[in-house]
Amino acid sequence: MKQVAFGTGTAPAVIAGMMRIADKTDAQIRELYAAARESGIDFFDHADIYGGEMHACERRFAEALRLSPAERDEITIQTKCGIVPQQGMFDFSAEHILRQVDGSLRALGTDRLDVLLLHRPDALVEPDEVARAFDQLEASGKVRAFGVSNHTPRQIDLLRTAVRQRFVANQLQLSLVHAPIIAQPVAANMAGVEQSTVIDGGGIVEYCRIEGIAIQAWSPFQAGFFTGVFLGHPEYAELNAVIDRLAAAHGVTPTGIATAWIARHPGGFQTVLGTTTPQRVRDAAAGADVVLSRAEWYELFRAAGHLLP
Repeated sequence: MKQVAFGTGTAPAVIAGMMRIADKTDAQIRELYAAARESGIDFFDHADIYGGEMHACERRFAEALRLSPAERDEITIQTKCGIVPQQGMFDFSAEHILRQVDGSLRALGTDRLDVLLLHRPDALVEPDEVARAFDQLEASGKVRAFGVSNHTPRQIDLLRTAVRQRFVANQLQLSLVHAPIIAQPVAANMAGVEQSTVIDGGGIVEYCRIEGIAIQAWSPFQAGFFTGVFLGHPEYAELNAVIDRLAAAHGVTPTGIATAWIARHPGGFQTVLGTTTPQRVRDAAAGADVVLSRAEWYELFRAAGHLLP
């Protein structure tokens, strides 16, 4: 499995996302976990809200796997907090962050989180509150590393006015079809071109590369915001024709090529899977080790409908 820079070390280029395991049996979760580990994936992504009720997927993960202390030490567990769906709000207060981390630790049956991400940005964020929570979590050993999800450069800079810990990751939506964080800068300053519209706060990919923040690409096979996958979809016939041809040429599946496109970026992106199908985990892992040529990467970019001026 290809490794990418992560914090002061490295991490696999593919992450196994656990957002859809709430209704899976213990056997199904164990099979999914085994497929990830056998493929070189030792990084597992959670969030407190996954599963329809607080900590549902985190709890199922622990119940199904019942990892020994030695097995727990072999993997990276990442979770997120900050969304309060029951009240229809976001909350980055110190009280909420600390409470949610304790809930995640109980649900996961572990004494520490390897990575904690702040989920979607809280418009009412007070950086001092976040800093107080992070300092307590670090000092107590409950959290080893911190990051964000769906944040713009200036939102990160605002947090950094008080937070002293390094941000190791920013989880952002990215796929071949949904790629504004890459496509927009390509068409920058082109009047009247929709692709040139800045919707990511301006240069988030470049910002993260400069600051050493790993970008974690979520919904890597979705065409939009949970609107369905583009792989095999007739609406994306031209793109799928290119994907199929390159999959045959590189000896992987279309899922592998969609993953390879993300992994090829020199920013060292991680692909966050949402699948509960073990074979798709294996397919994505194999794709991460495919090195697309520059010509192949740009051919996919154009076939996905992005303008190359």
